[in-house]
Amino acid sequence: MHRVAISSTGLFTPPHTISNEELVQAYNDYAALENTRHAEAIAVGTHSALTESSVEFIEKASGIKSRYVMEKLGVLDPERMRPRFTPRPDSEISMMAEIGVQACQDALHAAGKTAADVDGLICAAANMQRPYPAMGVEIQTALGIHGYAFDMNVACSSATFALELAYNAVRTGQSRAVLVVNPEITSAHLAWKDRDCHFIFGDVCTAILVERLDLAPQGAFEILGTRLLSTFSNNIRNNQGFMSRAEDRDPDDRDQLFRQEGRKVFKEVCPMAAEHIESHLQSLDLTPAQVRRYWLHQANLSMNQFIIRRLLGRDASADEAPVILDEFANTASAGSIISFHRNKADIQKGETGVICSFGAGYSIGSVIVRKT
Repeated sequence: MHRVAISSTGLFTPPHTISNEELVQAYNDYAALENTRHAEAIAVGTHSALTESSVEFIEKASGIKSRYVMEKLGVLDPERMRPRFTPRPDSEISMMAEIGVQACQDALHAAGKTAADVDGLICAAANMQRPYPAMGVEIQTALGIHGYAFDMNVACSSATFALELAYNAVRTGQSRAVLVVNPEITSAHLAWKDRDCHFIFGDVCTAILVERLDLAPQGAFEILGTRLLSTFSNNIRNNQGFMSRAEDRDPDDRDQLFRQEGRKVFKEVCPMAAEHIESHLQSLDLTPAQVRRYWLHQANLSMNQFIIRRLLGRDASADEAPVILDEFANTASAGSIISFHRNKADIQKGETGVICSFGAGYSIGSVIVRKT
C-alpha cells in the first residue's frame, strides 16, 4: 500500500458576481409583478401574496453576502429569474467540462505536473449537465489524460466522497495520481423565485490532485484517513430527471428544483456531522483540540459555528474554521475545497486539518490530512 497525498488544488471562479443588494432588488421586483398579476385572488384570499426579501434577512439566515455566477442578467431579470445560457453544439466543449478543465489545469500547474502524470479523473458534483457521455470523460479527454474517468453525485458531499475513491485508487497502486474535479453550476438548479432559498447558491469549480506521497511535491498534505456516512432523508431534494417528461411534469413545478426543510436539516445534520468528525479523529488517535484547521462545507454560517462549538466546546476563530461562504455562497460540493484551497498555505509541517462536507442524502464525508 502506498502513502497518499493531496498535492495541490485548483479553482475556477466565474466572471460575474451578484451582491445581496442586487439579488434582493430583482426578487422584490419579481414579487411585485406577481402580486399585481394575482391582485384579485389575493384580495379574496385564494392566492397568497409574495413577501419581499431583504439583505438583512439573507445575511442573518445564512451569512452569505454575494455569489459568483456564470451569467447574471437572466437571474436579475424579474420576468425570467434564471440564468440565460446559450445552447452549445455537440461539437463544442460543454460548459461544465470547460470550467472543469480550467480548474484541473490550475491544480496541475500548482503541483508542477502535467496530464501525463495523471491516470484517472473523477467528476463529482451535485448536478450533471447531462446524463452521458460522462462529463468526467469529456474533461479527461480535453486535458489529454490517458486512463479512465467517470461521474459521481452525492450532492454536497460529492467532493469528499470522490476523494475517498481517489485515495483508495492511489493507495492500492491502481493509479499514480487521480484528479477530482467539482464543476458546480448551481445557478441552473436554484429556485430564484423562492424567497426562502433564492440567495443560497453560487457557481464555481474546484479540482484536487491526489497522488502517491513519494511523487508529490514538497509541502503536500498526506491523507491520514477518509470516512463516509449516508442516511436517507427527504429534507433536501430535487426531483428533476429523465423520468419527468414521462410523468408529463411541468419543468416549473417547484419540486423540479432545489428545495429543503432548512430547520430540520440544521437540527439533524449538525450533531451528526460533529459526531462523525470526532469519531473519525478518534480512530486516528486524535482529538478535536489537536486539529489546526477545519475546512468545513460552506452551506450556512450557523451550521459551521454549531459544529465547531460541539467539537471544541467553544466558538472557533476564523483562523481555526475559515469562512468563504460570504463571498462564494453555498457552492455545493466545492465549498470545503474552496476553503482548503484558500486557507492552507500557512499550515506548518506536521499540523493536522479536517476537510468535511455534509448535505443531501444525508451524506457526510471527512478527509483528515497532515502537512508534510
